[in-house]
Amino acid sequence: MTTLVSRVQDGLTRSTAGRSSGAKGHGVLAGVTVLYLLWSLLPVLVAVLFSFNDSRSRTSWAGFSTRWYYGDLERSVWFDDSLHAALIHTLRLGVIATLITVPLGVALALGLDRWRGRLPAGANVTVLLAFVLPETLLAVALLFMVTTLVTPLQLGLSGQVAGLVTFQLSYPVILVRSRLLTIGSHYEEAAIDLGASPLAAVRRVLLPMLGPAILASTVLVFADVIDNFVIVRYLSGDASTEPTSVKIYNSARAAPTPALNALASLMLLASLLAVLVGYAIYRFLTRGERGGSRGIDAFTGEV
Repeated sequence: MTTLVSRVQDGLTRSTAGRSSGAKGHGVLAGVTVLYLLWSLLPVLVAVLFSFNDSRSRTSWAGFSTRWYYGDLERSVWFDDSLHAALIHTLRLGVIATLITVPLGVALALGLDRWRGRLPAGANVTVLLAFVLPETLLAVALLFMVTTLVTPLQLGLSGQVAGLVTFQLSYPVILVRSRLLTIGSHYEEAAIDLGASPLAAVRRVLLPMLGPAILASTVLVFADVIDNFVIVRYLSGDASTEPTSVKIYNSARAAPTPALNALASLMLLASLLAVLVGYAIYRFLTRGERGGSRGIDAFTGEV
């Protein structure tokens, strides 16, 4: 009996020690997470804050003002022609590249999922190369193609769109293919057994189930396009085709004003709005489903 009581006491002691060490481990992880968030987000918040500075300084606070957005009649984002043109061109690139990339990526993912053989395997490897090749190498190759080869593409909007679509195509392919592996083929086969044509089964059964991955791809591609620097810089033409990333890089070497902070803050706002709108659309499309399937993990195609 004494031995049994001793073993129980030893077990309780080990359990308490395990919980104590586990709590310490969770505390360390929580501390590392907080430090990482502060390290990564605090400079962004400071940059956004000084976009509302009333003075020209980007280090000394002089009061809240919107002059660098639209108040200053010469140097604000709204009235400075170069900054305004860069903002409009960036949003145009984001919309056009996204509208081309996502449908192509979905179609390519469906084709690679159903096509068997060495050729589709090679195509799959080619798609994955976008994650391996340095972006500078891809940009130089695209620059050579646009400026040397006889193509309808030119430096500027057309060349930038072609380069961005080439670079971003892998994102929807990988997201949609991972979603296809999760779904399987039995839903589509059941629809065909019930009389639907293969095209109707894809359109009415498979594509709605791919909605989370398609929406996530759209948001990811748009946010990455408006933030791209290397490809759009190599493929820019004149000043009218310089997006915000290139404009900020070129202007930061001179005597920059908080208008550059305002321009970057507007790009940050556009990315956040893209995420919020995509998630709102997903919630609307799945409003009749169970609440458990409408979280952010389902929106990103993980379930």
